[in-house]
Amino acid sequence: MKDVIFDDFQNSVDESLLRHRSILDIMTKLQESEARINRAVAKTVTNCGCIELNSTKEQNVDNDIDDMEDLKNFLNPKIQGNLCESCRGVIENEIGNNLFYLTSLCNLLDLNLYDIFLKEYEKIGTLGKYSLR
Repeated sequence: MKDVIFDDFQNSVDESLLRHRSILDIMTKLQESEARINRAVAKTVTNCGCIELNSTKEQNVDNDIDDMEDLKNFLNPKIQGNLCESCRGVIENEIGNNLFYLTSLCNLLDLNLYDIFLKEYEKIGTLGKYSLR
């Protein structure tokens, strides 16, 4: 069922993209949408204040950490608070635009978004915690 949703989304994007079918235009729109996501997240801190960041110098890993779960807790992102409904809506919208342009790029290159998703999912499942991206 999920593959049908992905395929329907990919087909809908292909049908709705009429004016800007140039790969260069899609690439620049994708990059612009990524920047808009970053700006929207930054504004949650600087304008709204619904989340706060406690940013410090790069963390040194303690040698006493025994397992990956302890490491995960040690390297938490230092985000405090929760997105308000307004910020959440803006970020969701920007991520949606990004998905649109990412899917458009897949369409132009004859790539299937669901297949890419599955390959990445399998890679994460195989490597698990050791993928360490």
